[in-house]
Amino acid sequence: MSHPIEDAFAAACERYDMYGVDVEAALEALGCVSLSLPCWQGDDGAGFETLDDPSARSGIAVSPAFPGRARTIDELRADLQAALALIPGRHRLNLHAIYGDFGGKPVARNEILPEHYQSWVDWAAASHLGLDFNSTCFSHPMADSGFTLSSPQDQVRRFWIEHVRRCREIGAWMGRELGTPSLHNLSIPDGSKESPVTRFQHRATLRDSLDEIFATEHPAEHLKDSIESKRYGLGSESFVVGSHEFYVSWAAGKQVMPCLDMGHMHPAESVADRISTLLQFHDRLALHLSRDVHWNSDHVVTQNDELIDAMQEIVRAGALARIHFALDFFDNTINRVGAWVIGARATLKALLFALLEPLELLGELEEAGDYFARLATIEEVKLLPFGAVWEYYCHSLDVPDGFQWLTTIRAYEDRVLRKRR
Repeated sequence: MSHPIEDAFAAACERYDMYGVDVEAALEALGCVSLSLPCWQGDDGAGFETLDDPSARSGIAVSPAFPGRARTIDELRADLQAALALIPGRHRLNLHAIYGDFGGKPVARNEILPEHYQSWVDWAAASHLGLDFNSTCFSHPMADSGFTLSSPQDQVRRFWIEHVRRCREIGAWMGRELGTPSLHNLSIPDGSKESPVTRFQHRATLRDSLDEIFATEHPAEHLKDSIESKRYGLGSESFVVGSHEFYVSWAAGKQVMPCLDMGHMHPAESVADRISTLLQFHDRLALHLSRDVHWNSDHVVTQNDELIDAMQEIVRAGALARIHFALDFFDNTINRVGAWVIGARATLKALLFALLEPLELLGELEEAGDYFARLATIEEVKLLPFGAVWEYYCHSLDVPDGFQWLTTIRAYEDRVLRKRR
């Protein structure tokens, strides 16, 4: 007996074939994409470096908070496993340095070692996951001035140089142990609420710090580096040391990827438009996926126009293998496990939508100068049965499709999350 999802998929393939789209090839390409999930979504960014009551760790404060925040490493891993079971494909985990397994002992950030992440590597290997890594250059007394790697105080700057240096070493170790390169992303919060008169000096200091840190090279098969720009952030509304122009200029020719964060740009700016520009000068790009609402906004990713535009730009450029996709959002006002699933599935759906675009036909129309037919075709293909293809993709990988996954999340919420105090 045929299955309704398989029947709908067969009909969808026939419709797409009328536009010259190979649906099977699109699904094969989608299956090669790994998303890096943000560990901080599970516990509101609290991490595990403090020794106080884990239920009292503050993390990112948004009110009202949904119950069930992960309080321990084991709880966080269990929540991640619950989310990954509902996301088609094989993916990765993105760890911040403050999520080490410190064994209840205080460890300064400039003294972290691979041994503090051994249990994460063991868990990732058993779960068939890759690991990515991030320096944690915020929420620390040495960052209270607003400046870390660009600080005029040598003691502060040396502390953060050593922290990032060790993080890159740990990332390279993770990549070697797991057999898949780890991406180390460097996000530096430096800036100020008002404009200082020493902007040039801060940027010169930051450049010196980066040159020192990245003078140490690690094998590309173990470690990849990216550096993340911001337009502005909380407490740095007027001045961000590591501006987009600064990092793009510095990274050129240094085997360091620029990282475009969709939640850290001005809402009127197009991240998609920057992709094909930067790919002219950089072999690879890192893309942090979040939903911008106003500014410095890390809302859960949804399948909106901005996300689809970015995915179409990547596919149209033939650059799918050159992009490192990482989710970068947090929301503690909703089910945290469900947030991972919503964001990951939305990203994969947007990418599939882009892969199903009839690029050959559109290219022919554009080359012929028939811009009317090009625009008409772009509009008409929006009504093709994309949902039937997505449901089949989930079905083929034994991942719940449609609203079935919501039932699974609700059951986990009742069984696990609401029992946490």
